[in-house]
Amino acid sequence: MSIKFLVMDVDGTLTDGMLHIGENGELFKSFSCKDGYGINHILPTLGIVPVIITGRNSIMLKKRCEEIAITELYQGVWDKPAVLKEVLKGYSEGDGVEYDCANVAFIGDDLNDMALMRLVGEGGGLTACPADAVPEIYDLAMFKASKDGGKGAVREFIDYIRDTRE
Repeated sequence: MSIKFLVMDVDGTLTDGMLHIGENGELFKSFSCKDGYGINHILPTLGIVPVIITGRNSIMLKKRCEEIAITELYQGVWDKPAVLKEVLKGYSEGDGVEYDCANVAFIGDDLNDMALMRLVGEGGGLTACPADAVPEIYDLAMFKASKDGGKGAVREFIDYIRDTRE
């Protein structure tokens, strides 16, 4: 399996899933620096493109993606498999290589990730989840992180991908 894309969910995967709401309605989320380091510094050495596909829209997420060099950001998405198919098609056309789900590693944590997890897994890709994923996702995942979402689970998955390549 040749992984070219690391596709990630956000809430509950890159964050702990908690939403902190200020008195003026502003939202706050916490992101793991370890996850960010893995995305920004390890993935490029492996030739892996980070992709975020998430159901929520968040200005904070856009800022975080700018900080850690994620350019493939898709927010407000309810049909995650359709977006992944478009990403694969675009890169296939741009690179002159036929990419499919076998070139994808995906990490998600909740029921809204199930269709994408099934698509990637059945397509020969690699699926993962944080330790605190819902049982249905945990049972589907090939790699189960020992860390919870927002607490280094994505970095643990990145390290696993790197270590299995060597």
